[in-house]
Amino acid sequence: MKIRRRVLGGAVALAFVLSGCSLFDPDGSTSSSQSPEPSPTPTEFEQSLDGSVSGEAATVTVGTKRTGAAFAADNIGVSFEATDLADPRLDPAKSNLDEQLKSLGSPALRFGGNALDRRTFWTSKGEKPTHDEETTVTPDDLKRLKKLVDATGSTVTIGIPLGTYDPGRGADMAAHAVDILGDSLVGLAIGNEPNGYTVDDVPSGAVRGKGWNKSKYVEQLEAYTKAIHDKRAEAPIIGPDVYDGAWMTAFADSSVKKKAAISQHWYQLYECDSTQVPGRGPQAANLIDPVAKQAAKKNLGIGKDKADTADLPLWLEETGPTSCPGTNDTSLTNASALWAADYTLYAATLGVERMAMHSMLGACNGGAPMSLICDPADHGQKSDSFAARPNMLGLRALVPSLGGVFTKTSIAGGGNISAYTVSKDDGKTVVTTLINANDAAEVGGNPVTLSMPKGFSVDEATQVYGASNDAQSATTVIPANPLPEEIPYSGKQASASSEATAASSELNIDIAGSSVTVLIMRKR
Repeated sequence: MKIRRRVLGGAVALAFVLSGCSLFDPDGSTSSSQSPEPSPTPTEFEQSLDGSVSGEAATVTVGTKRTGAAFAADNIGVSFEATDLADPRLDPAKSNLDEQLKSLGSPALRFGGNALDRRTFWTSKGEKPTHDEETTVTPDDLKRLKKLVDATGSTVTIGIPLGTYDPGRGADMAAHAVDILGDSLVGLAIGNEPNGYTVDDVPSGAVRGKGWNKSKYVEQLEAYTKAIHDKRAEAPIIGPDVYDGAWMTAFADSSVKKKAAISQHWYQLYECDSTQVPGRGPQAANLIDPVAKQAAKKNLGIGKDKADTADLPLWLEETGPTSCPGTNDTSLTNASALWAADYTLYAATLGVERMAMHSMLGACNGGAPMSLICDPADHGQKSDSFAARPNMLGLRALVPSLGGVFTKTSIAGGGNISAYTVSKDDGKTVVTTLINANDAAEVGGNPVTLSMPKGFSVDEATQVYGASNDAQSATTVIPANPLPEEIPYSGKQASASSEATAASSELNIDIAGSSVTVLIMRKR
């Protein structure tokens, strides 16, 4: 753990640096799996502007006109492998997982992934797995999950295994999930990515023969849901948990009752053999290139069109920076924190109503590199203290925006900067998030003029940043704190003091590169 100190106006301001698998707690403290040590919260907002601020100036104009999109608790979420249901550490008394999840608000939780159909066996009667599935899930595991969702206030979706065709067993699992999870259960998915059931290179291989197609999927889907609804008539069903739009249509057109959502999967960087930049290959620069937004708009638009046609919400049940193997360098960079914040907000503006970043309860060293959280214990061992990765820190920065509705925000200049604004608290609070993907190693920062709605002033600011976009496992978090008396500003106008800002509609401030900066404005 490294702590940087600098005195401003007689007050000590602290910035906490993540090193390796350290983690930042939402109350402003820091801890590690070896020796948790609380540290004081900064008394005022302080950025790291060690170099010259040479980036292009930007003007951000915050409006009050609503766009029609909202940013709810379920827009931040975590997807886990179904096998994680059997992990005792889901119990809040057994680990800090609940605290890590609560740092994201009340995040959406989802259990599925490739392990659902290939490595998960459900039983409520104590039978042995029928096809050598490695993990058995029982009602006791769902009861433990209920403790977690109660502690976090989360909603949850559960996958029902379809790899081995057994509607009766699936209905039994669904009935127990409905009874145990209650109102926190918002969706049951029958299988995971059924359009990939014949692909041999999926871990544990194909689960259907070459004749498998959409029609056969719908036939088995309908058999499962009929068996489920014979036991629990109100059970909510989501699907098809794929990227392919044709399979979404097949789900929407099926006779399945109680459809709750169209569920889509999509990963930002999916061309695993590509080295092209800009492009969709697994290079960190591709996460923050403007091309990323174009790809997201196109591909999430497929799901949104299918959902709108079916008059259902669109849920992005599994997503992440990349599903390519061996991408630790990309996933651990500060760029992944910038991307996670930008992508999550952008998807919400496109109409995605629920999102879950895919993760698993594996080791930091040797586990899934894209996972939001990981276990800092040595590979092959387990501890009770999970750590946050940079992409999770990017999501934490969005918590002040939860419960808001998006308003029109425009940005002029600034290079690679994105801006999003939500209005909340009956219009008394406005939160603007600036994602500055200009590399801090090259520009230091950018002078920004923030034009606020009449009667508002910046009350607090918080920031997630790194020394560069490529910095690995070294993402820093500054908790929400008041702005200092003197605000660094290298633009043409004079620096605005807090008193001057309160009397005007503009804030002039240098924003560090490689950062997510959240400005919380309240009506005077």
